[in-house]
Formats: sequence, structure tokens, C-alpha cells
Amino acid sequence: MLNRRSVLATGAIAAAPLAAPWGALAKTSKDSVVLAMTLEPPGLDPTAGAASAIAEIVHYNIFETLTKINADGSVSPLLAESWEVSPDLRTYTLRLRRGVKFSNGVPFTASAVKFSFDRAGSDKSTNKDKRTFANLTTQVVDDHTVVIINKDIDPDFLFVLGQATAIIAEPQSAATNATRPVGTGPYVLGAWNRGASITLNAWPGFRAPGSIRMRRATFRFISDPAAQVAALLAGDVDLFARVTPRSVAQFKANPRFQVVVSGSRAKTILAINNNRKPLNDVRVRRAIAAAIDRKAVIEGAGDGFGVPIGSHYVPGAFGYVDTTGINPFDIDKARKLLAEAGVKTPLELTLTLPPPPYARQGGEVIAAQLAKIGIVCKLQNVEWAQWLSGTYGNKNYDLTLISHVEPFDLGNFAKPDYYWGYNSPQFNTLFDKIKNTPRPADRARLLGDAQRLLAEEAVHGFLYQPQWVTVANKNLRGLWKDMPIFVNDLSALSWS
Repeated sequence: MLNRRSVLATGAIAAAPLAAPWGALAKTSKDSVVLAMTLEPPGLDPTAGAASAIAEIVHYNIFETLTKINADGSVSPLLAESWEVSPDLRTYTLRLRRGVKFSNGVPFTASAVKFSFDRAGSDKSTNKDKRTFANLTTQVVDDHTVVIINKDIDPDFLFVLGQATAIIAEPQSAATNATRPVGTGPYVLGAWNRGASITLNAWPGFRAPGSIRMRRATFRFISDPAAQVAALLAGDVDLFARVTPRSVAQFKANPRFQVVVSGSRAKTILAINNNRKPLNDVRVRRAIAAAIDRKAVIEGAGDGFGVPIGSHYVPGAFGYVDTTGINPFDIDKARKLLAEAGVKTPLELTLTLPPPPYARQGGEVIAAQLAKIGIVCKLQNVEWAQWLSGTYGNKNYDLTLISHVEPFDLGNFAKPDYYWGYNSPQFNTLFDKIKNTPRPADRARLLGDAQRLLAEEAVHGFLYQPQWVTVANKNLRGLWKDMPIFVNDLSALSWS
């Protein structure tokens, strides 16, 4: 049995080839590391796009945030040394770290915080958390003190301030951060070999240069599962987080490696375009949900590493309720629901699949399951950039298999223009209450109501909570045990 806190799936991470054989790195280059990722980021500005691969390279490495999210999900000071929260949970007074500079030499001050948050919430913002920042009023008290007033009550706000969408940008360079990132973190961009790798170099001007043990980190992009395994076995990669679940037993049995199975807040879903006929009929969506055997999908998509979910919420999260029984696997029920909705079979739908193996492998399983109730899926494999522009951006899809990795993203269901086209006044009212309820017990009850509503309306085919596997050189230290967010915190890494 897998522990519910465990985690594995095929997500993202990177690594670059070494000319030296396995083990040579530890002997000759104690200050370099090669990581690997499944997907290459479209750019390097985490405020400009939704791809988690961006943060996996730059978050806490090039760019920093006011707070830092740790591996256990706790929050600690980073660019903010301390803070005070008003009794109504709306006003935050933060005292900023002194002596901090951006890598272009510009001092970090409260003005940069105001600029960053105002920019993130502006009309022209492409920040995926734009709505959150639009609710903030940021006031500069002096160079090292900032006051943030939130229209909403958000007990998780300090966590939000540590996410990649809340990075602090240097105003003069913000427009070019996608290709020439400038931050306050310990690393700077060394080189970007498009389609192959990105190299970060330790920044000599960092405020605490002695704390950084890795002088160079190279991220390689390896999407093919077989190639991921081969790169690790060949010693071309020192660390592969969220690697393919294949050959886990092989790596566990090999003394050259360490294997960490990690927890996450990710939700792998069969996203449904609620704006398209006949998918706008709840009976059709319920039929799709009833046709899916979650356990079979977990085996096919994640090699057995996953926990079934019935809504857009995962075990271990505050306020979680088990909703897997609301739309259980039931082929006969699925067929009846389609008939009630007046759907003539075969019903042809397009199933769009991004590159990660969990999507490509899981898509085959789901297509076979839906075929049993007369839904014929045309599998459409797309590259990540195509998925972001066509599926996420232009909403051009019927079904898509995707993992949402953000810890607190129920609010996406209250966005009428979000890519899945769900618009429910009932959910909007419920979520507004969640945001403005300070008492934990009341919030937990409301969160349970929200989960049940999403399950009853079968907004998506809610599949499983992924469990991520990290495989690394046995001598590498500082790996994250759990993954509340997707980062590769290079400052934590060292060789033994």
C-alpha cells in the first residue's frame, strides 16, 4: 500500500548531459549539479504564464518572494523578515530584508514590492493569479516596510506570497524577464540552449554567497519516459524529480540511486469544456465520470502511484472530504445517462493530450473506457506550447488530460473566462463565503460543500492525486521530501 503522503507521477524537471561517467561529478565537481525536467518552459517569467515548468527553474533560484514555502508546506521569511497581521486578517505589515540587491545592481525596496503586485493585478497582467493581486492594495511606508491590504479574508495569504506568481521583479527589467530574468535570488541565467537545456550560475553578488554550495546547475529537458530512465542509468543526470514512474523498482534496487516518493497538492483531471454541446449537459458529464475506472487510470497513467479523488481537492488538504462515491465507476449508469440526455452514439469527441507521459499514457486508458459507452475519442497529441495557446488560451478542445499542481486553486471555478468554461452562480456564492469566513471550522464546512457541488455537477472527470517520484544520485543531499509546490530549490542541494 502506498502512503497517502507519498507521491509520484510524470511531471517536470530538467538536466544536462555530462561528459564524465557516473560518479565523476562527486569526485571532480562538488559544486555542480545536473537536473532533468519533462517539459521545457515557454519563458522564464512566472508572472507571465501558467506553465509550472517556469517556476521549476527560476522560483527561489533567480526570483524570490516575500515568504518562502518549505517542503512541509510551512511558510518562513524570505525577502520579508517579519510581518504583522491585523485581527480581521485583511491587513499585512511586512518588514523587508535590508542589504538586498537585484542581479542588475538595483537595490530591493518596498517600491519594488508595490510595483510587482500592482503589475500582477493590472488590466494588462497575464499573471495566472491576476484576480488575487487585483484584490490587493499595496502601500509603501518606507524603503523597508510595506503594507498590503487584501479585500478578501485569506488565511493562506502568507503561503500565496511565497508562490511563483508573487515573485518580486525589478521595475526596469520586468518587461524582459521571460528571456533575461533579473531577480534577487542566488542564481542568474547562464545559457539557454533551446530545446535542450538551461544553465544557471551562482551570482557572486548574492547577499549570502557562502550559503550556496552549487556554483552551477544545468536543467535538461527529457520528455520521453525511456530516455528519462536511460539518462539516469547513464549518469548524465544527477537528479530527476517527477520522473516517469517506470522502473522505480529498478532504481530502488540499485545502490547508486536514492528514490523519494513525495506528497503533493496536484489534481490530475479529465478536464471537460463545459461550454460545448453536449458537454454543457450535466448528464453527459456525469456519464463520462461514471465510465471512468479511476484505479485503472492510476495504473495506466501513473504506474499505480496515485490516490483517487472525486473533486478538485486532495487528501491531506484542509477541509478535504471524500467525494469519490458521488460519481462512482458504473458503466450501466453511464449508458443510461447518455440516453436520458438524448445523445446518439457513437459520440465523437477530441481528447487533447499534452506531452507528459501521464497524459499520453492515461489518454489511451480513458479513450478505451469511454469507448465502452459509445464515446469515440480522437486522441490529439500536442506540444506544451500548443496546449497552452490552443487548449488553455483559446479553449479549443472537448476533453483534455492535465495535472493542476497549484495548492489553492478552487478559485479557478469562480472564473467565468477560465479555460474549462464552468459558470455557476451557486459555486461563486459559495466560494465568496469561503474567502470571507475567518473561523476555521466554518471554512472547512464550506470547503466540503464546494467539493461536493463540483462533484455533483461533474465539472470534470476528477481522477487522482498524483504521487511524484524523485530519483537521484545517492550522494546528493537536500532533496525535498514532499512537494507542496513545484520548485527545485538549488540552495538546499549539496554533495556528501
